[in-house]
Amino acid sequence: MFHGSIVAIVTPFNNHAVDEEKLRELVEFQIANGTDAIVPCGTTGESSTLSYEEHDRVIQIVVEQVNKRVPVIAGTGSNSTHEAIEITKHAKELGADGALLVTPYYNKPSQEGLYRHYKAVADAVALPQILYNVPGRTGVNLLPETVARLAEHSNIVAIKEATGSLQQASEVLALCGDKLDVLSGDDFITLPMMAAGGKGVISVTANIMPKEVAALVDAFNAGNMEEARRLHLYLLKISNAMFIESNPVPVKTAVSLMGKCSDEVRLPLAPLMEANKAKLVAIMKEYKLI
Repeated sequence: MFHGSIVAIVTPFNNHAVDEEKLRELVEFQIANGTDAIVPCGTTGESSTLSYEEHDRVIQIVVEQVNKRVPVIAGTGSNSTHEAIEITKHAKELGADGALLVTPYYNKPSQEGLYRHYKAVADAVALPQILYNVPGRTGVNLLPETVARLAEHSNIVAIKEATGSLQQASEVLALCGDKLDVLSGDDFITLPMMAAGGKGVISVTANIMPKEVAALVDAFNAGNMEEARRLHLYLLKISNAMFIESNPVPVKTAVSLMGKCSDEVRLPLAPLMEANKAKLVAIMKEYKLI
């Protein structure tokens, strides 16, 4: 259902408030450069420091600006199942085409707890839902066997696999068959994950290089492996630079360096350290982004 180059879009701020004008401009930049779907309020969108009102507003702005041209997949995860249900309901009411739900963080639920959490949200909200597994941030790993159980639910349509493990992604693909689409959660393994059966990427790098990320996915889907490999290797350095510090600090700095929004992030995130900013600037100059 959701496939291709999907951007986890940054949330631009201006003097502590959401910069609605810049957000709309970023949406247009993505659509103009071939992005297949947009995720507002994901990790890269600093969802954890948005108020409930801001969260709803960001989704509303993106839905309005997209105007049905590509799918909008709202980040609606929480470490409270009740809260995740309510946020997902709001996203559906606002017109989102799907929801991205991160595994509950801090609680460290068992696999049974994870299963019951996702099943409860899927039972409560008739909206296509994407599981989001990123144990490096949440402290819990959604195992392939649990994913396979969840894949039986008609409202659970995909998983964003951000373990960085091709083995785990392959196990999910082997267990779930055609019941669930697998999307890469890490730009630097999009190509190998698609080679194993993945359907695309929910990308950080696409915030600054949407045309190239989309071209990689399109080349693979067209069977042009030589071009897909070329783009995979070409994007590797800039994709790694997006994680020189915690996401979204580097990518937001990069978007700012391109003149597209402020580099403002919310505490407890801090601005990119000067030494790392110098490295980022040098790499962006190599790519002729600035």
